[in-house]
This record gives sequence, C-alpha cells and structure tokens, in this order.
Amino acid sequence: MQRRNVIIGGVAVLGLGGFAISRGSKDLPFDPLMAANAQEAPTETVDIPDMVMGSADAPIEIIEYASFTCPHCENFHATVLPSLKAEYIDTGKVRFVYREVYFDRFGLWASMIARCGGEMRYFGITDMIYDKQQEWTASGDPTVIVEELRKLGKTAGLTDEMLDTCMNDADQAKNLVAWYQTNADRDGITGTPSFMIDGEKYSNMSFDEFKKILDEKLAG
Repeated sequence: MQRRNVIIGGVAVLGLGGFAISRGSKDLPFDPLMAANAQEAPTETVDIPDMVMGSADAPIEIIEYASFTCPHCENFHATVLPSLKAEYIDTGKVRFVYREVYFDRFGLWASMIARCGGEMRYFGITDMIYDKQQEWTASGDPTVIVEELRKLGKTAGLTDEMLDTCMNDADQAKNLVAWYQTNADRDGITGTPSFMIDGEKYSNMSFDEFKKILDEKLAG
C-alpha cells in the first residue's frame, strides 16, 4: 500500500519564522509543510539539481519519487534498486533520477542532510538514511530526529559547521518544497514510491516487473 501525499492543492511552502536546527538548539524547525500565503512562494523557477545515477546517454530514463520516511521506499532501496543498478544503471542502459517527496518535516530534513554532501556524497548518504530509517525515525521526537540525522551526516564525512549551514538554510528548504510540489503536480504523484519510466507513470513494483518493462523497451 502506497503512502498518500499530504500536500494536496495550492502552493505548499514554508513558514520561515524561527527556523533553527543548529547543534544543541532548543528551537525546533517550523512545520515545513504547512500552507502559507501564495505571496510567500518563490516567483521564479526554482533551480534544484536532480540527483542522477547512470549515463546521460542511456536509452531509458527512470525517475523515482520517494520519501525518506516511507517504509515502502526503504524496501525498494534495499531489495530492488541494487539489482536495477547492477543490471541496468551501471551497464549504461538506464539513467536513474531520484526526486524527493516531502510528506513531513522529517523527510525534508533528511533531504537537506543528503544534499549537504553534494552530488558526490548524495547517494551514499541516501543509502545510510534508508538503511537506518527505523532507528532515526523511531522516537518521533523532532529534537532526537535532527540529532540522529546529523550523526548520519557526520558518518559520511560532513562537519558540524557544514551541517549547521545546510540545516539552517531556510531559502533552500523553501525552494526544495516548491521544487517537489512542481514535480509532483506535473507528474501526478500521489504516493511513494512512484516511478516515471520514459515519461509513463508506474507504482511500486518488484525487480522482475521492472525487468520485464525495461527489457521490452530495450528490445523495441
């Protein structure tokens, strides 16, 4: 069963007052997914880079829409993506694009940690976030969750100073939510994980189901 997208209709942007996720801070972040007045939304196209694995010249493109707090997404990354990577992405057959979905502020914070490492560290941090999903989400306490995510970032080589900068970048947080909403509205994303394969939408599936679709396309 797919998790429903809780941002429905209108422009969902961030209420930016009192944004702080620095070390030892008792000031917790705003709820990043609360509705705000339309005038608070960015008026220009948001330039958020896609995170990509595989060759730019691959004949097939897969776009995954996923939430870092979604158990079904964690399962996909643990059981399906490794086979997709070995058989199709690393062999130049598939260009794989990962796009974050924000059901909640915890998923947004995880995204900001993953992107803090830049493109070179992104997928390594993503793997850790999914691998440890049950641990860092377990408490439900925002203070604990922030600290657990920071620990993952530091394990990946990020410094406290880097994490402070990334996690207190309110403009980046706001732009990420606007970028997500634009993508989700355009592609009709209502649950995770969802996949766009050469522009056609698919729901979660097994590796064998992916293989059937991809092999048919490659043979066509």
